[in-house]
Amino acid sequence: MIAIDNIAKLALLPVLVVQALMAKRGAQSLPEPPGPRSGTDGAGPPLRILIVGDSSGAGVGAAHQDEALSGRLRDILAEDHKVTWRLEARTGATTASTLETLHDVPHDCYDVAVVALGVNDVTSGVTGRRLLAQRAALHRMLREDFGAARLVVSGMPPLGNFPLLPNPLRWVLGRTARRFDARLASQTGVEYIRFDLPFDARMMASDGFHPGPPAYRVWAEHLAREILK
Repeated sequence: MIAIDNIAKLALLPVLVVQALMAKRGAQSLPEPPGPRSGTDGAGPPLRILIVGDSSGAGVGAAHQDEALSGRLRDILAEDHKVTWRLEARTGATTASTLETLHDVPHDCYDVAVVALGVNDVTSGVTGRRLLAQRAALHRMLREDFGAARLVVSGMPPLGNFPLLPNPLRWVLGRTARRFDARLASQTGVEYIRFDLPFDARMMASDGFHPGPPAYRVWAEHLAREILK
């Protein structure tokens, strides 16, 4: 059976293309924030964290990495641990492109790998079946090449709630994101965390597409609780 969002994509293609181009221009107006992308902080039992992601993983929407996902997560974990961390995230990253870029990253050993990808997988037009295969390859790489004993995977963001996106584009992308989320949550061997966070427009960045500092704080707290189980 063809998914209803795929039917809508075909029926509304001209409108969706125009809306997507306008939304893309708006979303890309914010830069990746400055700040460290690796380091060692805190004291206590050692904990090695690798964070891979897209523009949200890279902190777009925050003024500095300290206010972004990696900085917030580092600070929480460093309260009780000696945290060695590394951020590998960039604007526009998909699961497929992340597989390519990780080949050039030093293959150090980590206790936990955090995966914060999804939006660009939805907007790139990849099929659900292809995405599952790409995620399985990414998880395998993180285990085998980076020694990650645990994979904490953040679920698909709620694209259907993003203020920047006009309808019907918002509805179509929201449906696709929910469909992909359900399929990715069924993958074994990962700790999949649904993105059921209390985000609203006040927590978003000025572009209406990326998280703002309050959203990054809530997101980091959510991930930290899973990591510290």
